[in-house]
Amino acid sequence: MAMKTLAKLLCALLLAAALPAWADVSRDDAAVIAQRATGGRVLTVERADAGNRPVWRVKVVTQRGDVRVILVDVASGRPF
Repeated sequence: MAMKTLAKLLCALLLAAALPAWADVSRDDAAVIAQRATGGRVLTVERADAGNRPVWRVKVVTQRGDVRVILVDVASGRPF
């Protein structure tokens, strides 16, 4: 009986640990977030790391012609 309970608990913990992976912001979502933040046109979107956390590195050209790089947190979708 204790083994079944332990197995259920282990499965629940593994599922809970996997939830952030299911909630990741997609490449397309990151492009939209960066476009809304800058009002520009997206040139490229690449996956990268910033401070040991996964981010989308979105290169945007603004309406004034400036090229900007917007980092979008993969887990939260927040631009920085």
